[in-house]
Amino acid sequence: MLALRAGRAFDGEHSLAGPVTVITENGTITAIEQGHPDVPDAEVVDLGTATVLPGLIDTHVHLGADSEIGALDRIPAYSPEQLDAVIKESLERQLKAGVTTVRDLGDHQWSVIDQRDRHRQRVLGSGPPITSKQGHCWSMGGEATGEDELRRAVRERAERRVDVVKIMASGGFATPGTAVSDCQFTEQELRVVVEEAHAHGLPVTAHAHSLASVQRALAAGVDGIEHISCLTDHGMHVPRDLLDALTEADITVCHTLGVSQEPPPFIREAWEKVGMSYAGKVSMAGLMYDHGVKTVAGTDGGIAKGKEHGVIAYSVAHLVKGGVPNAAALAAATSQAAKALNVTKGMLKRGWDADIIAVQGDPMRDITALHHVTTVIIGGQIVTTTLPIDRRV
Repeated sequence: MLALRAGRAFDGEHSLAGPVTVITENGTITAIEQGHPDVPDAEVVDLGTATVLPGLIDTHVHLGADSEIGALDRIPAYSPEQLDAVIKESLERQLKAGVTTVRDLGDHQWSVIDQRDRHRQRVLGSGPPITSKQGHCWSMGGEATGEDELRRAVRERAERRVDVVKIMASGGFATPGTAVSDCQFTEQELRVVVEEAHAHGLPVTAHAHSLASVQRALAAGVDGIEHISCLTDHGMHVPRDLLDALTEADITVCHTLGVSQEPPPFIREAWEKVGMSYAGKVSMAGLMYDHGVKTVAGTDGGIAKGKEHGVIAYSVAHLVKGGVPNAAALAAATSQAAKALNVTKGMLKRGWDADIIAVQGDPMRDITALHHVTTVIIGGQIVTTTLPIDRRV
């Protein structure tokens, strides 16, 4: 039994005035108490004035990507041992940032799926994303053409026990020869994927940069949309009826915000050619939140410099910059993300998993406090800390 004493807490939805004590046993949260009560037989851990909150969840990462320019292109060239080392390093970077659950949305030949249970963090994954012939991220092994192949692709993912089916509804910036403004599948093809996945009890999330691909994915009944840049011939544009439809369908969107530095010139040039900007994506996130669209935090972590693993604090901060209130932005990386991933995490709540972090400062007042993670607890066990913790029984 562990009793964590802290200055204050964010429980995944609301701020809790301090001091507080979070009690865990056998990997589960058993109570959240005001003050610092005596807890017989518990090991007491004093975190001082820190804020405790649920372990963070990054809903969109690529663990096989090494956080350098050209990361996705290098993945197929790695030996199994090299790829394992990259995945391990990626998770270490995420851990230092307070991320205790990740969802990998594109691995190479099942490299993440096959080792999900080896790691301290909870790892969920899609396996290779389903893509068109020579489509975005085709080298990961997920090419499929026609309805029969698409159904077989979904069935293979179900057999391998993926947690989500990822489909590339549009082209992407990271694959030469694809265009982000193009749709890679028809609405009917997307619907086939959704129907087959749902028949196997699996959700579907769609990579979609163009407005047309977003509209097709929505009409096909996907459960989530990644990037959702809404690119048109005239730049980024979000029609009012799309906002209404996203809200009515209860779609979860991940804007893949979170950059630690300016993107390299070739990325900025690619964005400019299609009328996209990072500032525009930040504003769009606020617009969609204001309209009631469900938002989760995800970074696309690992794909390049500035998009390295462990930038979740930037993702949350940029939601706030776009106009999302601090509590809602924190929920996007905790309780809201947990609901989208269907895991019993993301809340400081009795019966929930005891994945907990401590940060210096109060993120409800200053969201940059998320950059100062001092302690990470997974399953009720302290796995990393920078604090001189007072521990006693």
